Amino acid sequence: MSTVVLDPVAIASPAPVAAPVRSRRWLGLFAILAATIMNLLDTTVVNVGAPAIQASLGGSYTSLQWVAASYTLALAVGLLTGGRLGDMFGRRRVLLVGVVGFVAASLLCAVAWSPESLIAARVVQGLFAAIMVPQGFGLIRDLFPPHEIGKAFGTFGPIIGFSTILGPVVAGALIDADLFGTGWRMVFAINLPLGLFALLAGRAALPAATAPRTRTRLDVTGALTAAIGLLLLVFPLMQGREAGWPVWTFAMMAAAVPVLVAFALRQIRRSGSGRDPLVELRVFTRRSYASGVLFVIFFFGAIAGFSLAVGMFLQLVLGYSPMKASLTMAAWAVGAFVGSGFGSTMMNRLGRHILHIGLALMLVGTAALYPVFQLDGLGFRQLLVPLLVYGIGMGMIFVPLFDIIMGEVRDDEVGSAAGILESLQQLGAVLGVAVLGTVFFSRIDVGVERVTLIALALTAITFALGFLLPCKARA
Repeated sequence: MSTVVLDPVAIASPAPVAAPVRSRRWLGLFAILAATIMNLLDTTVVNVGAPAIQASLGGSYTSLQWVAASYTLALAVGLLTGGRLGDMFGRRRVLLVGVVGFVAASLLCAVAWSPESLIAARVVQGLFAAIMVPQGFGLIRDLFPPHEIGKAFGTFGPIIGFSTILGPVVAGALIDADLFGTGWRMVFAINLPLGLFALLAGRAALPAATAPRTRTRLDVTGALTAAIGLLLLVFPLMQGREAGWPVWTFAMMAAAVPVLVAFALRQIRRSGSGRDPLVELRVFTRRSYASGVLFVIFFFGAIAGFSLAVGMFLQLVLGYSPMKASLTMAAWAVGAFVGSGFGSTMMNRLGRHILHIGLALMLVGTAALYPVFQLDGLGFRQLLVPLLVYGIGMGMIFVPLFDIIMGEVRDDEVGSAAGILESLQQLGAVLGVAVLGTVFFSRIDVGVERVTLIALALTAITFALGFLLPCKARA
């Protein structure tokens, strides 16, 4: 599962823009929605299409993990700079460039001839998503006057929620339909009409910035250092099982530590010398924020790894078709939609208690799934209620989580703090796919049971970390 990437600096301090024609505001909003939906679809499509992809292109189970993780890893690294590009060159221009690149990468995915070519195209997709999606919320603020902002976001939320539910179902239907013999390739090709609409509507309706470009300079060396460090960490986790865990896998993971330390030291030096760092590390001096970072990594790691394992279990072990697997997993998405509505309305009243309520429901759903996965003749009805309960709990956490974590962050730190959380959210998902995916594929016959126990432990750790977070959400 994935959340919408947010640029809080753009929300708080939008750049001066040319006022859009009133009748075109909503067209601009739907252009932003189309771009956001493309990202949401491509973060979940592998859970539906992976077995069909493997049957078509071949490759190992590890390659399936990479098809999922390569997109998210590229997104995590790209988000460190993606939001700033909008400030430098204008959000409209950067979003449209991102849309063009994302659609081109989607077409490369659709015509992939090998697992390696698909993984490479997914990396390009993730990088363009990282510059495309962060522009959305700032552009909404540019499009609508203060008295209409609530109405705009009120439209945005439900559409994104329904897209999260219907996206995997549509993907499963496209794979099963096998239109013109395309099979899983249509799951990526569907981005073409979405992207074309976003491009044409965006050019017609999104406002162009009139303010001079910011003098901010990107720390390209820092971004590359972060990318190398994360790759040194993730690559051996993915490849280790297939390679038999040779010495080089542990050497790479050990090498990731000094590289990431070098990245942190570079950010500290840039901040101290008055230059723009990619991330402002001083926010980690706050215990509540540092605890929130761990919360995000464990929480999204558990969700991403568990959802991949369940999706693969339904198709590879139970023999479900992509459509049937999508409909089964839809109970999870419906629960998340319901839970997010409850979380958004109760977050100010309950504060961090809403997180513990949601995590408690996730624990109940996970615990209920463990004996269900061991049943002979397992069917849709036995999975429905536990997946629904898990989804409701998960959805309760999505909306208030970042506001609660940043409850004690100063106003001048909000932008950097939120940007770090967004990147680490994606990193947590990558680690979840790497670790829990490796556990699942190591013994596919009992893999989902082992993953369920690990997900239960990760959720329990997240529950404990919740007590270290601020009691109330940021206003």
